[in-house]
Amino acid sequence: MATAQKESEQNDCHAGFQSAFKSFATVAIHVGQEPEQWKSMAVVPPISLSTTFKQYGPGKHAGFEYSRSGNPTRNCLEKAVAALDGGKYCLALASGLAATMTITHMLKSGDGIVCMDDVYGGTNRYFQRIATELGLKVDFADCTQPEKLKAALKPNTKLVWIETPTNPTMKVVDIRACSDLVHEHNKDIVVVVDNTFMSAYFQRPLALGADICMYSATKYMNGHSDVVMGLVSVSRDDLYERLKFLQNALGAVPSPFDCYLCNRGLKTLHLRMEQHFKGGLAAAKFLEADPRVERVIFPGLPSHPQHDVMKKQCTGCPGMITFYIKGQLEHASAFLSNLKLFSIAESLGGYESLAEHPAIMTHASVPEKEREVLGISDTLIRLSVGLENVEDVIKDLDQALNAAVILYRLVNQCV
Repeated sequence: MATAQKESEQNDCHAGFQSAFKSFATVAIHVGQEPEQWKSMAVVPPISLSTTFKQYGPGKHAGFEYSRSGNPTRNCLEKAVAALDGGKYCLALASGLAATMTITHMLKSGDGIVCMDDVYGGTNRYFQRIATELGLKVDFADCTQPEKLKAALKPNTKLVWIETPTNPTMKVVDIRACSDLVHEHNKDIVVVVDNTFMSAYFQRPLALGADICMYSATKYMNGHSDVVMGLVSVSRDDLYERLKFLQNALGAVPSPFDCYLCNRGLKTLHLRMEQHFKGGLAAAKFLEADPRVERVIFPGLPSHPQHDVMKKQCTGCPGMITFYIKGQLEHASAFLSNLKLFSIAESLGGYESLAEHPAIMTHASVPEKEREVLGISDTLIRLSVGLENVEDVIKDLDQALNAAVILYRLVNQCV
């Protein structure tokens, strides 16, 4: 009876979405982990901490020379992620921003970038304050509207950067439509999709026409809030060769220990994402029905403006929710300060529930006027719903909303 109920709940969550990727769990557990690659036949890949590797003779090595250039533990992770993304290759970097930097270094001064207007604050900061100083021309466009993306493309455009769903306002971009549009304009433009919010379990950008799929693996891909890492997956040989060179030449590589932890996190990715979806959907439905909340933005709800796009290109939704609380900044602050199960913290995608105030925290580096245009207001709150029992998550949201309402009434009485 319990099993039937669980299957029914899962089917309800996934109704209308794409079918799950075949053998995802099996691939995550076995690809790149083959015991035969080790003399010890270890079933779990060991952590190879050595920075250098003995050669049979000058220039005659057994596949590894120096750990920045290649490491056995990192290889295991990269092979697994490439398979999960449906790609040929993957490269692990020291952080999500290290991945962004490495990708951007494929360009030269004078080249143009078109970036989704609503993106992670660190991405916005890098493009506006670092890439421009290197001579790159950066334009921002709302890629949910193809005509705006098309208008932003220029003769010097070499890279299009898409984030979907976006951080923090959860806009959903049609990856296939944008990739086709860009490649019809110029087949040499590289389309990058930041897949951080979705993980490889819910979305495969490479299968939808993108040239590069990248992650801050710090989030869902690792899933335990104990690793800072970036991942870049590709299928094109030319892109891989260039990015592999840059990985080594720039040197922004992760430690073998972090690679081991992220590789381990992949083994439960399918289980974690299903629970994130279940918890996120339940919390979003609760918030949407609550009169203390102005508006909820969750791609898994029919009320989301790009809900149909989400169902067309994804197998499910992560546990990310953005909502506007009724009131002003002090009410948002009261809500956040009174949370007990949720921690007020930046980042997302871990097993624990987190809450944050984008305008003050993750997107503080985005100029205020730009935040206003994007809808990143003082009453906007972002939630990362973790793996706790759903009823406990909702109970915590309810009591924190009550605290904000009490403040709201007190303020109105004073007025």
